Amino acid sequence: MEALLASTFTVAIAEIGDKTQLLALILAARFKNKTAIILGILLSTLANHFAAAWVGQWAINWISPEMATYIVAFSFFAIALWVLVPDKVDAEESRFYQMGPFIATFILFFLAEMGDKTQVATVVLAAKYDALPLVVLGTTLGMMIANVPVVIAGHFSAEKLPMKWIHRGCAALFALLGVATLLY
Repeated sequence: MEALLASTFTVAIAEIGDKTQLLALILAARFKNKTAIILGILLSTLANHFAAAWVGQWAINWISPEMATYIVAFSFFAIALWVLVPDKVDAEESRFYQMGPFIATFILFFLAEMGDKTQVATVVLAAKYDALPLVVLGTTLGMMIANVPVVIAGHFSAEKLPMKWIHRGCAALFALLGVATLLY
């Protein structure tokens, strides 16, 4: 249960102001079918985060438990610093928009998550907890918690949120996860 809650909370917080959340806002403004967008986010995140969690669990089997603790803690500290650099959405990928809201969302979200801090967090969480299904479920729930309200209220802009403070709070949470990893 700790893996599920930690994964959900970590990714929900890390996703605020992330490029995929900004992408959700763009997609919501572009397409009227919010259900297709939400379903695209859900399935894309499940696929992406399953692969990331699998890599995390695979990699952790090749190193000693002590070294794994240091690597996971260092990763949390690195993500804490990374969160302080705000994301921006790349130029619109209009060729995908022709495929409709579900396919466009699925492809664009999958690509945007590649190497993103929430994907890296998923790898690290899977390495920390030996519970792949719970980590994937938790990180996916975290993504949905952060992105579904943006899709539903597509006119709401992320610029209205105190992003500087949100990023600092998120960085502090990742740093605390790093410290907790070293202590426990």
